[in-house]
Amino acid sequence: MKTITIEGHLRTENGKKATRQLRSQEMVPGVIYGGSAEINFYAPAKAFKSLVYTPDFQLAEVNVDGKTYKTILKDLQFDKVSDALAHVDLLELVEDKKVVATIPLKFTGAAKGVKDGGKLITKINKLKVKTYPKYLKESIEVDLTPLELNGNIRVEDVKADNMEIMNSPRIPIASIVMTRQLKQEEAKGDTGKK
Repeated sequence: MKTITIEGHLRTENGKKATRQLRSQEMVPGVIYGGSAEINFYAPAKAFKSLVYTPDFQLAEVNVDGKTYKTILKDLQFDKVSDALAHVDLLELVEDKKVVATIPLKFTGAAKGVKDGGKLITKINKLKVKTYPKYLKESIEVDLTPLELNGNIRVEDVKADNMEIMNSPRIPIASIVMTRQLKQEEAKGDTGKK
């Protein structure tokens, strides 16, 4: 799995004044939690770019004070005015402790319904899962091949080994709908039969 390394510095001062001063120097304050202790740190805004501005699910190794923390991105805050990254929450991965993560879906295969003239509509592109860190992966594959015209693939149809899917099982992920052209052709076919 893709891993990004971030060189961080331990925060000695907390509070609004210290945080504002960090941000004025283009630094982003953050916190690592989920491990034995909470670590308050800061790093340059540029260091977070490839972690924040991507649709990919990836790990972040944060080096703070000589220690390395293996983490995943949990939450972000942006400045309301400038839209600059204002704060980052990272969750430390502990081997024997389950984590909740949002993993993107990767659609594979050519749906039968599309070959028949339908249009593929994806309704969800990420799933929330609960699993041990060793089972985390970049994406969950969803095979669209058996999907027929007017058919759905629901959350309950997704097979994710060693992962508990947190989304409601009845929610559709992808469906094949009839196109306007196909509906018109079907309507013409119906009138010709009479």
